[in-house]
Amino acid sequence: QLVESGGGLVQAGGSLRLSCAASGRAFINYVMGWFRQAPGQEREFVAAINWSRNSASYADSVKGRFTMSRDNVKKTVYLQMNSLQPEDTAVYYCAAKIDGGINYSYWGQGTQVTVSS
Repeated sequence: QLVESGGGLVQAGGSLRLSCAASGRAFINYVMGWFRQAPGQEREFVAAINWSRNSASYADSVKGRFTMSRDNVKKTVYLQMNSLQPEDTAVYYCAAKIDGGINYSYWGQGTQVTVSS
């Protein structure tokens, strides 16, 4: 089970930190990802991190502004979002897939991020 938190309303240029807590199983050999979906748009990849290697990858649209990290003890991944812009407004989802797999098998319920101009 994945549970996101930390969404909210922020002004342009502001920051938010999203959290995704994993429970019910070990995600040690999984890749954890963040996705987002804006109204009327398809869900898009934001960032991903491997639990063991702690190496993150990012979509070009968020590179340099967002940072993904993980805490193995707390079984939680984070998405630090800085310099937020109105186009970052979306529901943000946490997801997990087996390392080397294609599809994300586990999804959270999503958390709303709204950036006002």
